[in-house]
Amino acid sequence: MAGLALNAVKKRFGATEVITGVDLAVADGEFVVFVGPSGCGKSTLLRMIAGLETTSEGRITIGGRDVTDVDPAKRGIAMVFQTYALYPHMTVAANMGFPLEMSGHPKAEIEAKVADAARILHLEPYLKRKPRELSGGQRQRVAIGRAIVRKPEVFLFDEPLSNLDAELRVQMRIEIARLHQELKSTMIYVTHDQVEAMTLASRIVVLRAGRIEQVGAPLELYENPDNTFVAGFIGSPRMNFIPVTASGVDGGNVMVEAPAFGLKRVTIAARGTPPAPGTKLSLGIRPEHFVASEGAAGAVEGKVTVVERLGGVTYIHAALADGNPLVVESRDARNVQPGDTGLFGIAPTKAFLFDDGGKRV
Repeated sequence: MAGLALNAVKKRFGATEVITGVDLAVADGEFVVFVGPSGCGKSTLLRMIAGLETTSEGRITIGGRDVTDVDPAKRGIAMVFQTYALYPHMTVAANMGFPLEMSGHPKAEIEAKVADAARILHLEPYLKRKPRELSGGQRQRVAIGRAIVRKPEVFLFDEPLSNLDAELRVQMRIEIARLHQELKSTMIYVTHDQVEAMTLASRIVVLRAGRIEQVGAPLELYENPDNTFVAGFIGSPRMNFIPVTASGVDGGNVMVEAPAFGLKRVTIAARGTPPAPGTKLSLGIRPEHFVASEGAAGAVEGKVTVVERLGGVTYIHAALADGNPLVVESRDARNVQPGDTGLFGIAPTKAFLFDDGGKRV
């Protein structure tokens, strides 16, 4: 096992720079997830670590060893791809042992390592089967087993659950989390699914347009986002953003209001220097943090457009007076119907403020 470091790494395709000076340190045994929208550069960055893409500038080290220009096979990594890439004519055991066979390892050693990986992944009953006889989740476990037998310093996962159905994705998330706890290996995992990121990661790296927006533990990003991009990306459904105006300052607190939406003056703690009165801001609040309007510090008014009843929870979709959407989570919305006008209470301690550039204030 080993740690990993990226120092000012850049990647260009011709004149287009797709990774723009990324610095990141991953500790030995950490599970780090790269997350972001399509095209943000997360898979490109993973492929640079693997050596499948050259590094235009900067340095990559694994276990303190500079591997920037080292051949992929000599980097001490193993990669699990979105597609299983299993040999259809080989058994599960042969697929898992193939990398060791190609490296010239003795047959007895290969069999022992395959048996050990099969035990970890609960694949013992399937070792003599061919890939066509397996489910999608079982095939992905075989692909992971093929990586385990090599005992790499760092595991790399490139959206390994994308081809699975919803139920299998949940099962495989649990399997991968359990695998990390058992192996205690350094793992880098790429996904566009923030639920996977939140449930698997020791730390999450949020990427946008080839640069890091924020790095932190899952709950740290959820509870303390640096900007509207991170605030909107982490959490499902995404955070609501309500246009407000600063109407006053009280020490380190900002008083904001939005009369057009029925929101009277609400006092919210500022992260840094409070903005001047009259400053246009966005008030961010997650769907699960709305409260009953009675007795709330303030409330916004919205017209209900859609009601999603999911059993234990209901999502109320509403529109503010200016058309801005609002999503409110409720545990008791039996009488709410589309077309209703609702008052949704704001909890100041759960609200965030952002400036017109999206930065937290």
